[in-house]
Amino acid sequence: MSRVAIDKMLSKVDSRFTLVIEAAKRARQINDYFNAVKRHEMVRVRPPQIDAMSSKPLTIAFQEIAEGKVVYERTVEGIK
Repeated sequence: MSRVAIDKMLSKVDSRFTLVIEAAKRARQINDYFNAVKRHEMVRVRPPQIDAMSSKPLTIAFQEIAEGKVVYERTVEGIK
């Protein structure tokens, strides 16, 4: 498993809570993408933004955050 430094990821977001929420949201999107491709359905989410060695959506999401490929927007209601 590829390890991404937590310090590097935390420099891209404002808190650990934001990191967890953003990674979980992106991992769900990546999982939906993989499932849609597998079923030959129309893909409605962005594919992975990096060339990952891992096939695990959460690991890919963490790598995207560490490389700055995923950004978040804090709103009054929460993160979008």
